[in-house]
Amino acid sequence: MAPTPPRASSQFRETLGTFWRVLRANPLSFLGFLMVAIICLTALIILVAPHLLVPYGPQVNTGSYSRGPSWKHLFGTDGNGFDIYSNVMLALPLDLGIGVGIAGAALLVGGGLGLVAGFYDRPGTIGAAVSLSIMRLTDIFLSFPSLILALAITRALGIGVWETVFAIGLTWWPFYVRLVRGEVLAIKHLPYVTAARAAGVRENRILLRHVVRNLLEPIIVYFTLDIGTVLVTYSTIGFIGVASKYPGPQPEWGAMLAYYQGGGLINTYPWEVFAPGLAIFITVLAFSLLGDGLRDILDPRTRRAFVRSTASHDPPPEVPALPSAGGGAAPGAVAAPFDPGGLG
Repeated sequence: MAPTPPRASSQFRETLGTFWRVLRANPLSFLGFLMVAIICLTALIILVAPHLLVPYGPQVNTGSYSRGPSWKHLFGTDGNGFDIYSNVMLALPLDLGIGVGIAGAALLVGGGLGLVAGFYDRPGTIGAAVSLSIMRLTDIFLSFPSLILALAITRALGIGVWETVFAIGLTWWPFYVRLVRGEVLAIKHLPYVTAARAAGVRENRILLRHVVRNLLEPIIVYFTLDIGTVLVTYSTIGFIGVASKYPGPQPEWGAMLAYYQGGGLINTYPWEVFAPGLAIFITVLAFSLLGDGLRDILDPRTRRAFVRSTASHDPPPEVPALPSAGGGAAPGAVAAPFDPGGLG
């Protein structure tokens, strides 16, 4: 009788169990996962119902000027009477959306070009010419520092949030082209891909089923880490003053840093600079820890090592006593402990 295939629900529970064991074995990864979940949930609440977390609007005068942190104003107030905590929280959806949006767009554009440049690169074909054109264009963009090139494009387009987002996105896709193309070149010559091609599997099916599936691990990890890098880059441009202006209807962390550090305010009222800087630090740290955790979870070798390390600390399951020759349990027999090392 053929064995019954495992149900989807049991596979899902097993995957969740493995995910939990890996997180439990790596506390920093669990901390990053928890921080990212809280940050994303907070940004969603601020978008839907900001009054639940934000007591004041972005340009509301509280009547308290340049006061230090207190229970009423957690991050203090500035010289305009604005509540700094409210402005920092209201900037969270914008900065988080910019980080995820630019990294996601670069992943789609650069990843697609990297797939074409790596998989269809065969000597003497049109794919080789297309691959050569893509890589030379990528080299041109990579020859300029991305921050300097983004600043130049922003100045040419004009000061604004969307102009800065477009400028950074225009300089960010080449990194994914290099990453994806290198992974594709390593995967497409592996034995199982060669065997699938020898069996008559179509090229597009090989690309989707064998190549793309094995690209997910490095791409997801790099994308998660890249969100923090994009956020720092945008905040740097905002700090220079070519992205957005503060005070304004929409706060932004980099612009807040630029405004509060000018005029000697950083020496007199240090909490004004501390708040947006702390927000950038926590957000970038959260995605960095999550990226390291995803690397451990998605890598099969690291995942097995973490699962074994957690399993070695769990109490071994009881094994029923061996039956005696008469068919029952031997008198006084004690169940032997389960030894996972004896299975190998």
